[in-house]
Amino acid sequence: MTTPRSGTPLPTQAAPRVPIIAFGMSLGLFLAITFALCVGFDLLFPGQAMYESWLRLLPGFTWLSWPSFFLGLAESFAYGWYVALIFGPLYNFFAARSGRAGRP
Repeated sequence: MTTPRSGTPLPTQAAPRVPIIAFGMSLGLFLAITFALCVGFDLLFPGQAMYESWLRLLPGFTWLSWPSFFLGLAESFAYGWYVALIFGPLYNFFAARSGRAGRP
């Protein structure tokens, strides 16, 4: 049996949720655009090039041909979706769980 409480009950809000599709698309495009900008930077400033990092991070990527560039774009986009598919549901789960903890 619950004890009655005085006062006006405050409205409660649902825990914020991350929309997975929007998160995946935005993160995938962010990483693909970042990859393209980094390749452009490497071409403009070869003394400061970072392409050795891309060779280790992106399987099958070689410096530099059109097929390899598009492979790097696709893999960067896929890495963004990977993060979204793992992080988004985890965040939604824990946000919903912590939102329930404070409610009577």
